[in-house]
Amino acid sequence: MKKRLVSAVMAGTMVASLVACSPSPSAPATSESKAPETTAAAQDAPQESTAASADISSEDENTLTVYAWDKNFNIPALEAAEADYQKNVNPDFKLNIVEQSQSSDVENAVTLAGSAGDYSTLPDIVLFQDHYFKKYVTDFPDAWASFDGADINWDDFGAEKLSYSTIDGVHYGMPVDNGTVIFAYRTDLLEQAGYTIDDMKGISWDEWLEIGKKVYDTTGKYLLSMDGDGNDLPYMMLQAEGVSQFKDGDINLTENETFKKIVDVIVRGVQDNAIYLANDWSDYTDQTIVGDMVAGVMNGNWIIPTIQQVSDNSGKWEITSMPTLEGNGKEGFASNGGSSLYITSNCKKLELAQDFLGKTFGAGSTETYDAALKNGGVITCSATAGKSAVYNEGVEYFNNTPVYAQIVEMSTHVPVVEQSDYHYPTRTQVAAAIQNIISGADADASIKDAEDQVRFAMQG
Repeated sequence: MKKRLVSAVMAGTMVASLVACSPSPSAPATSESKAPETTAAAQDAPQESTAASADISSEDENTLTVYAWDKNFNIPALEAAEADYQKNVNPDFKLNIVEQSQSSDVENAVTLAGSAGDYSTLPDIVLFQDHYFKKYVTDFPDAWASFDGADINWDDFGAEKLSYSTIDGVHYGMPVDNGTVIFAYRTDLLEQAGYTIDDMKGISWDEWLEIGKKVYDTTGKYLLSMDGDGNDLPYMMLQAEGVSQFKDGDINLTENETFKKIVDVIVRGVQDNAIYLANDWSDYTDQTIVGDMVAGVMNGNWIIPTIQQVSDNSGKWEITSMPTLEGNGKEGFASNGGSSLYITSNCKKLELAQDFLGKTFGAGSTETYDAALKNGGVITCSATAGKSAVYNEGVEYFNNTPVYAQIVEMSTHVPVVEQSDYHYPTRTQVAAAIQNIISGADADASIKDAEDQVRFAMQG
């Protein structure tokens, strides 16, 4: 294994909390790809993978094998695509889905194959976390096949989603699940404080803080919560400004004025009881959301099933976009979490794999995506699929508004920002800095320490 890959993944595992790739047993998130997380594939040397094994050398010209995790989310989406392709293209087609226990099993499989220089152990297709792919294609370029020659309308997908899987203009991945951020609000609690859902759209964070203080004083509920250890607020808020925590491959915090302003918003939000930073992922989901402590939830749309666990609040929620630093009608859009499907170099039926993925997930197929939404909760990244009747149905829990169509439309506005394999180490260090600032530490010193810690990991 290359040293850079080892150090990157080791850093991610050592400093990032396990949230979604390996959710807490009590965490209600239903997909490892939905919530953002670090990989568990950090090893100094190749180790035996815990991934499920399968006959990946099938000679059947109509069969493809795929590795994927989560029987309640990703796998129903793949089964929907298989049924769609069988019905409309090839009745003899078979998708051999090999369930993995978690996303890190797939990463381990690629690492083991690449370290051995033998990709014959890989299946035809793998589901892979968006935040990690570029590092793996850089370190193991021979592990992957591209979509060159496939008839796919890439313009049907948001630029931000494609930015993870497109390298030097070459498309390597087929987008699957949509990680677009929603800001969901309890409209009944807003009303008690004198506001409506429309008042939350296009506002500044300063305006939002004033509303948050009033909501708390009126209802005793926080307007937003987040896991304080795995704090995704800085990343999401920064992306909504079109700014990254990285610049030209390096960490960029101390010279990043937008980042400093966002940290200040979070700190003031906690101090004013507008924001609650939970102790961990379980506290965030079980206590603040399911425990009914909040009047608002902002995260990737995969958080919806967690919100819906409180059946008594059905009809009281609606969603909108994020605030921004500027406000004045400017809406904020971001993404948090998500995966794509990749064809490996071991695929001997490349045209079949391209055609299958292209005519299901890549064609904006309403049959694939409608069934994936109904059976597993997977929300499409395809603008075309998001216009279907199913997506435009009102959702009772969200006051009969068509939230799924809203989410797909919002995804087209998410700005592309620089990504890094040190996303999760940065998240952990920034979270610690924010906690220190809240406790009274100097803000500039805390941010510099976070930057120094990440840079040290990057140079390891």
